[in-house]
Amino acid sequence: MEQNITSNSHTLAQQQMAAATRKFHSLGIRSGIISGLFYGIYSFVIMIISGMDPIKTAVGIFAAPFVMGGINDFLGGCTLLLNVIRTGKSKELGRSLATKPGKIMLLGFILGGPVANGAYLVGLSLAGAFAIPVSATTAAFGALFAAIFLKQKITPRVGLGMILCVAGAVILNLVKPEGASNFTMGIILAILAAVCWGLEGTISAFGGAMLDSEVAVTLRQIVSGLIQMVIIVPIIGATGLFKDMLSAPLPMLLLLVSGTLVAISYATWYQSNAMVGTAIGMSLNITYAFWGVFFSILFLGQALTPTIAIGSVIVILGAIIVTTNPMDLFRKREV
Repeated sequence: MEQNITSNSHTLAQQQMAAATRKFHSLGIRSGIISGLFYGIYSFVIMIISGMDPIKTAVGIFAAPFVMGGINDFLGGCTLLLNVIRTGKSKELGRSLATKPGKIMLLGFILGGPVANGAYLVGLSLAGAFAIPVSATTAAFGALFAAIFLKQKITPRVGLGMILCVAGAVILNLVKPEGASNFTMGIILAILAAVCWGLEGTISAFGGAMLDSEVAVTLRQIVSGLIQMVIIVPIIGATGLFKDMLSAPLPMLLLLVSGTLVAISYATWYQSNAMVGTAIGMSLNITYAFWGVFFSILFLGQALTPTIAIGSVIVILGAIIVTTNPMDLFRKREV
C-alpha cells in the first residue's frame, strides 16, 4: 500500500514536471515569435518615418538613417531602462560594463548597434523593404564566425543553409525594382549589417554568459543610441537634421514607437534564446524578414517582382536551415 502511494506520488511529480517543461518551452517559442514580429513591424515603421519631413528631405544617404537610428535606439534603451529600474537591477548596469565580459560585449554593442543598424537603415532607404530579407543572412554569418572564433563545427545542414542565404541574396539583386537606382548599394549595406550582427552574436555568446540578459540589452540600446547621437551625427554633419527631428512631434512619436518595438524585440529574443536555445530563438527571430516585406507590400505599395519574391523565400529558408534542423519540427518532442 505504501509502495503504491509512493509510486503514484512519483508519477504525479513526473507529470507536473512534464507539464511545466511544456509550458516553459511554449513561452520560449512565443517570445521568439513576438521578437520576429516586433522587429518586422519596427522595420515597417522606420520606412514610414523615412517618408516624412524632415527625414525625406535630408541631404546625404547617411544623415537620415543615423539620426533616426540614434534617437530610435536611445528611446528604446530608455524604455528598457525603466523596466530595469522597476526590477531593481539598475546597479548592475555599471557593474556589468566594468567586468571583462562587459567590455567584450561593448565591442558587440558597437558592431551590432551603430555599424549594423546604421548600414541596415541606409540599406532600407536605398533598396526599400527588400533589404530586410538580405539582412536575415546574419544567421549564416553567425554560424561562420562561431566556427572561426568559437571553433563550432559547420555541419552539412548549416553549410547548405549558408549557401541558400548567399544564393537568395544574389537572386534578389538580379532584377532591380523600377526607380531604385541605388538598389545594389542597399543590398550590399544590408549584407554588411548581417555580417556585423553575426559578429555581435558571436561576441555575445563568448562574453555574455556572465551578464543578465535584460541588463545587456538595455546597455546595448543606450550605448548604440549615444554613440550615434553624440559621435556619428556631428561627424557626418547631421546636427541640423537632428535638431529638426527633435522639434517634429509626429516623427518623434513614431520613433518612440519604433524604439519600443525594437527594445521589446531584443528583450524577447534574449528571453527566447534562454528558454528554448539560441538555434530555435534565432530561427524564430529572423521571421522579421517575412513580416517586414509583408507589411511594406500590403500597406506601403512596395513593388514585388518574381526575383525578389523567390530570393526572399530562399534567404529566409536558408536562415532557418542554418539555425535549426527542419526535421525536428516533424519529430515527437520528448519531455
